[in-house]
Amino acid sequence: MEELLKLLLLFVVGSLAGFINVMAGGGSTITLPTLIFLGLDSSLANGTNRVSILIQNISGILSFGQEKYHKFKTSLKLAAFTLPGAIGGSIIATNISDKLFQKILAYVLIGIIISMLLPRPNQKKSEGSQYHRKSWLIYPAMFMIGFYGGFIQAGVGFLLMASLYHLIRLDLVHVNMHKIFIVFIYTIPALLVFFLTHNVDLKFGLTLAAGSAFGAWWSAKISVKKGEGAIRIILIVAILMMSLKLLDII
Repeated sequence: MEELLKLLLLFVVGSLAGFINVMAGGGSTITLPTLIFLGLDSSLANGTNRVSILIQNISGILSFGQEKYHKFKTSLKLAAFTLPGAIGGSIIATNISDKLFQKILAYVLIGIIISMLLPRPNQKKSEGSQYHRKSWLIYPAMFMIGFYGGFIQAGVGFLLMASLYHLIRLDLVHVNMHKIFIVFIYTIPALLVFFLTHNVDLKFGLTLAAGSAFGAWWSAKISVKKGEGAIRIILIVAILMMSLKLLDII
């Protein structure tokens, strides 16, 4: 594929991923396999994807800040527990074979499909309140999520949302606010590990990031409640096809 076509495809995929991330989450389940399909080995694709993740979350943090919606002290405290895991996960990710990584990614994607088909928790339970309870389990959960995020990233948003919602009982606005800050913080050392091990393609990464920022901006401007169901179906089909491809089934 010509270089220009690859960059155009990455911008389009990045736009879709950014749009989906704001709407429902799971954008990396599209971007990461796409980078692999474009010829990047697994570690290089994994590292390159982090450029887009970093920039996208900076945009989200600024957006929440403009809305006066932030609890940086709490976000930073939670994010601190993800850092050791993220560093360890990213180091392991740069030292396993492409074939093993692709198989792990395929099974992770299938797991994400299953989680997307499960009924959502009642969002109205904690609406309007910040905290209902605080569980010490949130801290080991943050460490494990940091490890997973540093290792593979795809679907980490779902894990963070579930942990913050169930273990601290945050309303969903605060869940998203903390989620993007936490991902931003642990992405910094993870990206550094990938960069120092020469596993970042800046041209692809910045193109993907530009598309992601574009998609996220438009997603914030469009009412997505009616369209979320259709997008969810499309996302599930796309992820399933990518999973089967990674497993050499199709």
